[in-house]
Amino acid sequence: MSIQSQVVTEDEADIRLDRWFRRHFPGLQQSLIQKFCRTGQIRVDGARAGTDTRLMPGQTIRIPPIPIAAEPKPASRVDPHDAKDLQQAVIYQDDHVLVLNKPYGLPVQGGPGITRHLDGMLDALRFGAEHRPRLVHRLDRDTTGVLLLARTPGTAGKLAAAFRGRDVEKTYWAVVAGRPVPVEGRIDLPLKRVGGGRGERTAPADRDDPEAARAITDYRTLDNAAQKLSWLELQPLTGRTHQLRVHCVALRAPILGDEKYEEPDQNRAFTALIEGLSSDLHLHARRLVLPHPAGGTLAVEADLAPHMKATFKTLGFHAPPPRPPERRR
Repeated sequence: MSIQSQVVTEDEADIRLDRWFRRHFPGLQQSLIQKFCRTGQIRVDGARAGTDTRLMPGQTIRIPPIPIAAEPKPASRVDPHDAKDLQQAVIYQDDHVLVLNKPYGLPVQGGPGITRHLDGMLDALRFGAEHRPRLVHRLDRDTTGVLLLARTPGTAGKLAAAFRGRDVEKTYWAVVAGRPVPVEGRIDLPLKRVGGGRGERTAPADRDDPEAARAITDYRTLDNAAQKLSWLELQPLTGRTHQLRVHCVALRAPILGDEKYEEPDQNRAFTALIEGLSSDLHLHARRLVLPHPAGGTLAVEADLAPHMKATFKTLGFHAPPPRPPERRR
């Protein structure tokens, strides 16, 4: 790679120079960025700059020859059928963000034994843009619904900060075994990770446990079927791994199809009560409201997955259709 120059975009305003380089060249080590700055090989508007320099839109960055290993990877080839399915799953897009209705069973990222995952197929969602979309939050493999992607590196940073700062309002729907008592309320139950490797899981923790992380979920019962199965609305106020699944078990109302966390025999027994009821996980990210990186707020809702639609129909639950995406400025 030869010497290049690149202009700082609007969505990259106020980020540090070293972070700018790591976003554009993910494999570039911090030590090499520091060396480039120290020796004057990296310049901003022709002047020397430190790694902590805050950038402004319109500034020109001199980029020295970057080692091949640190250069951005070329667009990967995505199976045409997967690409078509992903593109059809898009429920909102603009110049800054994409929102998908994530299908059931698709892992968001790779891991042991996982070769087909969303992160490996994101080049199918460029839609002619220079940058590959980036993940800014996660859903479990078997959780469906609203999943947000950033279309530029600067947007990714802003959205990640919004999730860390809890400026994002998340609403989930779940079908659970039994009926919670009380029918609505708040679960304030610390959680921690236990075990290791493939056996790692989330478990309730004592408040004085040094490994405990505070976890809070608001819930309310929207409907029930003979008090045997219930439709819950869940709003996590924190973002712990498997928080909703473990909190529902703590309510003595495990999510239907949750083999990892269900109470012994309870969930499977209720599934067997009704012929044809799906045993897939019944957890759906219904709605996301967030600060839009270009200003204002964005609200997006996702329709239920086919297996949850079928369960709702069988149980007589009447879910309103998702409202159209709304951008408030």
